[in-house]
Amino acid sequence: MICYLDASALVKRYVVEPGSKEVSRVIAEAETVGTAVISLVEVSAALAKAARLGLLARNDALSSYEIFKNEWPDFVRLQITEFAMERAARLAWEYDLRGYDAVHLAEALIWQEAMDAPVTMAVFDRRLWGAAKRVSLIPFPSDLPTLLASWKVR
Repeated sequence: MICYLDASALVKRYVVEPGSKEVSRVIAEAETVGTAVISLVEVSAALAKAARLGLLARNDALSSYEIFKNEWPDFVRLQITEFAMERAARLAWEYDLRGYDAVHLAEALIWQEAMDAPVTMAVFDRRLWGAAKRVSLIPFPSDLPTLLASWKVR
């Protein structure tokens, strides 16, 4: 399996939270794991924000950040081109996506086309998950709405 991780999925590799087990499993099952280069900033910012808001102890956030930085070279890092930005702009309009979500969707689609093989897109944002499903990517988790609802019940 080829697996694309958006930042909402990637951060779950470094912070124990709902969805972390699922992300670990999909990464372990994947032959290739990639993400867009913007994930470097997005994950770093998410960890810094978690520390700033007291959701993670600062030392834990810094430790997670260091692990992330050490693993960063192991990911296929998809470069952002003007072609990708133009595609992301169209996808943002078509699927009512936020900017970086549209970039992730465009990058996953471009990767799928370049590999000429199915790409599983791991994402924990409901709107982006739905868009991935509609554009022929394989969304992961397979039933995000039910999974999100189960987390709210607990």
